[in-house]
Amino acid sequence: MDAIKEFFRDQAQYLRKDVWEVARQIGEHPELGYKEYFAAEVLCCYLQKHGFEVKRGISGVETAFLARFKGTRPGPRIAYLAEYDALPGVGHGCGHNLIGAASAGAAVILSKSLELAGEILVIGSPAEETSGAKVTLVEKGIFKDVDAAIMFHPGSQNVPVISSLALDALEFTFHGRAAHSVAATSFGINALDALINFFVGINALKKQIPQDMKVNGIITEGGTAPNIIPERAVARFYIRAKKRKDLDELREQVIRCAEGAATMVSAKMTWQKFEFSYDEMHTNLALAECFTKNLHELGIQQIAPPQTAMGSVDMGNVSRAVPAIHPYLTLGMGTEIPHTRDFAQAALSPDGESLVMLAMLALALTGWDVVSDNKLLQQMKREFLTVK
Repeated sequence: MDAIKEFFRDQAQYLRKDVWEVARQIGEHPELGYKEYFAAEVLCCYLQKHGFEVKRGISGVETAFLARFKGTRPGPRIAYLAEYDALPGVGHGCGHNLIGAASAGAAVILSKSLELAGEILVIGSPAEETSGAKVTLVEKGIFKDVDAAIMFHPGSQNVPVISSLALDALEFTFHGRAAHSVAATSFGINALDALINFFVGINALKKQIPQDMKVNGIITEGGTAPNIIPERAVARFYIRAKKRKDLDELREQVIRCAEGAATMVSAKMTWQKFEFSYDEMHTNLALAECFTKNLHELGIQQIAPPQTAMGSVDMGNVSRAVPAIHPYLTLGMGTEIPHTRDFAQAALSPDGESLVMLAMLALALTGWDVVSDNKLLQQMKREFLTVK
């Protein structure tokens, strides 16, 4: 490891206690998406303490923020993504307290170099677990002129290269006509019957589509009383596919299924998206290879092959706008199941502290490579344009 990276390693040791305190405070005060006022303020104050210029409430999102630190001369712009929302009833069962702290810590480590060219950004992005503020931040142009977007996620393995499923969140409302369910059956139009027909059709569709396409739904409204023919019935679905273009085709199939179900009982159907759509994650392989190399230099030798996450992440939308990585790093022994209280406890344990230390240093070293190695930067950009 060269001298500048040894310097960053020393800085990480020096900052360790404060960065873990950030992670601990956020972990012990879990907040749901778009309500992460405490977490956002803890991160903003930490970054301001280290000389970052911070703007709160960006892009019309109260708990989003943008922190900046300019180097001594022009150069690439590196964005570290901070997440800090929790899960209802579980707390930080996905370890977002570690993500936010590691991204802030990495940015501060990198800012300590007197040779820094370019600009370091920390982008606070709320609500990853629900509607995904990164989608809004991309659409509002926050990533314009950013050369690389970097973050990590705690998991069960060290996986530098991931892909994810594109996601649409669709709400279907079936409109019928209310009537007495016994005395005036012929007058009514049963919206719930239409909805049940829809689920039957979806079950048939599932048998025809590839296994990597997913259609999962629930009934959120099905009527008000057994003696009233339901005039309104509502279902919400997540539909997923490996590629956005494939998901667009699947979405049309699902909509046609809903239309047919409504027609069968003379009902009407409307639909809307109830959450933001996520694109699939495109890991920039040049950037991921750099991150992997830094893991090796930090003594991490167990690296898993590329994997497709069976979920969806709003970092996918970022990866369509700028070269990006979203690696997973092992929390503890990798045995805790995400989205559980056990995972939340592990994220507040000594294992969580060790992971924050590793993650923030690996992120910082990777950021340094991007700002200091023009060959790497150009390779990342060429790959991004090819994949895009």
